[in-house]
Amino acid sequence: MLQPSIRPTIAFILIAISACPTSVIGQNDPKSTAACPAAADMTHQHLQGRWHATLQPATPGVVPQPATTAVLQLGPHPELAESVRGTLQRGETRAQLSGDVDAGELTLEESINGTNISATWTGQVVDGSCGKEIHGTWTNAHPTTTLPFILRKQAGWQ
Repeated sequence: MLQPSIRPTIAFILIAISACPTSVIGQNDPKSTAACPAAADMTHQHLQGRWHATLQPATPGVVPQPATTAVLQLGPHPELAESVRGTLQRGETRAQLSGDVDAGELTLEESINGTNISATWTGQVVDGSCGKEIHGTWTNAHPTTTLPFILRKQAGWQ
C-alpha cells in the first residue's frame, strides 16, 4: 500500500501522461472539410447536404409575386467523381438534380421525368459565405422562364 503523501504525486503523473497523446492538429488543418472554403475553392464535397432555395419572380413593372421555395438534397454522384446528384422538392413537384461547382460557379441540371432536362440552375458562390450561399438564375426549359435564386445550405448533419 502506498503512503498517503505519495498518492497525489502519482495521480498527477498519471494525469500528465494520459494528456500527452491528446492532439488538436486537425482543427487547423487547411485541408479539413470543416474549414471555410473560399468561393473559388469550393468543390463538389461542399455542395453535399441539404439546401433551401428561394426563387423570386423578377418581372419589371409587375407587382412582385410571392417567392417560391424548394428544398434540395445533394450527395455524391455515383458515376461522376467530381459531381453531385440529388433531389429537389418544390411544392408538389419532385425532380432529380445533378451537377457540380467549378471555380465558384455552380451548374445543376433538373429533371422532372429523370430523362430530359426540365430546368437548369447556374450561379456563383457568394464570397465570404464559406460555401453556404449561392446566387444565380434558374431557367425552366418549357415554357422558358428565368428566375433569380438564392441557395442557402442548411445546418445539421449533411
